[in-house]
Amino acid sequence: MEWVKAFALGYLLGSIPFGLLLSLAAGQGDIRKIGSGNIGATNVLRTGNKGLAAATLLLDLGKGLLPVLLAWRWFPDYVPITAFAAVIGHCFPVWLRFKGGKGVATNAGVSFGLAWPIGLAYALVWLGLLGVVRISSLAGMSAVIASAIAAALLGYMQFVPVLAGIAVLVIWLHRANVKRLLNGTEPRIGSRK
Repeated sequence: MEWVKAFALGYLLGSIPFGLLLSLAAGQGDIRKIGSGNIGATNVLRTGNKGLAAATLLLDLGKGLLPVLLAWRWFPDYVPITAFAAVIGHCFPVWLRFKGGKGVATNAGVSFGLAWPIGLAYALVWLGLLGVVRISSLAGMSAVIASAIAAALLGYMQFVPVLAGIAVLVIWLHRANVKRLLNGTEPRIGSRK
């Protein structure tokens, strides 16, 4: 039953909908009714409140990092299960009828929790591409792929399956973004639709 506890730890912490809670607390209304309709930092940014978006980003990252760090202490044999569950919780939170975010920031936290070099590779690709192309979806999808590749290249083979699985999930959740990228219609951060 240890793996069930490990999964529950990741899922329950990962499913806290910080973007929605912060938006409601700040008087911005229900974040699910604007933009993409999801609860992640990129959609919170569409409210125009950069501070709120930054707080959402950090908290979503934290809810990926914290359960993995706790799993290292409580369930060391099942850390990958906790990592996967944290991203699943963010993307499919039971509290919001299983409609959440797309997992990019939460997976950043997971990557740092698994091994800091993996997290560093994730952050460099994510922030680097975001700064250059200013397309959130492209930067996020590239970072999730980079984390799985970094795990393999840096000798963390035990984490490659879970990071590859998360990458597949995150890219699937971005399928509408992929279509817009291919059509050249994906918006850049800071641009008007």
